Amino acid sequence: MELLPVTDADDPRLDDYRGLTDTALRALSEPSGGLYIAESTKVIARAVAAGHRPRSVLVQERRVEDIRRIVGDLDVPVYVVPDEIAETVTGFAVHRGTIASMHRPELPSVHDVIQGATLVLILENIGDHTNVGAAFRAAAGLAADAVLVSPGGADPLYRRSVRVSMGTVFQVPWTRIPDWDSAIADLHAAGFDIAALALRDDAVTLDTYAADRPERVALVMGSEGDGLSREAMEGADTIVTIPMSGGVDSLNVASAAAVALWSMKA
Repeated sequence: MELLPVTDADDPRLDDYRGLTDTALRALSEPSGGLYIAESTKVIARAVAAGHRPRSVLVQERRVEDIRRIVGDLDVPVYVVPDEIAETVTGFAVHRGTIASMHRPELPSVHDVIQGATLVLILENIGDHTNVGAAFRAAAGLAADAVLVSPGGADPLYRRSVRVSMGTVFQVPWTRIPDWDSAIADLHAAGFDIAALALRDDAVTLDTYAADRPERVALVMGSEGDGLSREAMEGADTIVTIPMSGGVDSLNVASAAAVALWSMKA
């Protein structure tokens, strides 16, 4: 790594980090340069360990040694800045002292991601980055083998998603499905039972489904507002519901994913 002190907030070498408020990052979720932002040494370390390549790192002076342990052997510029410069450039307080501009890896095919998997989580049109990150954390902690994300879903590599997931977006194999027809074909060809979590009169309860679960299961979770699409419901082999009480009809989608995943492994 090459340590490069920077004291001018207008230095063009910092352009990857400029004005990265949450609103700006939403617009940059698929930037033309193929980048994403990783924040904190823990997240950067997990990204690098997963084989992702930093384009550069912005680090506050107090965190230089921390970042050296992560990227010290890599050919990457490390811009060392005073605290006030980091906040001026990024538009937010960089509390953990490090932030990296990362090259986006090429996403694998659905076929490749589900090979050898027995438990897959599918997130359909979940637009909230916090929920996506929390769902990935549940997938990692509860032994899901892969996550599939619909075309309309939020970006798992968006800064908030990565942070909420505690970097597990780099741990669990994932990809985007191009469309439902091809995804269903790939899943069925691999022997998966597609179980859609939804409120419907003909749904089986989660405990009933889990008691005699198929060998390979793909759990489909929809957005909290609109629920699952017609295509997702029609493509499912089984409709499953989580029994509720207390006048509550459903859980937050990330919580529901955690409950469903836990039931599959219990």
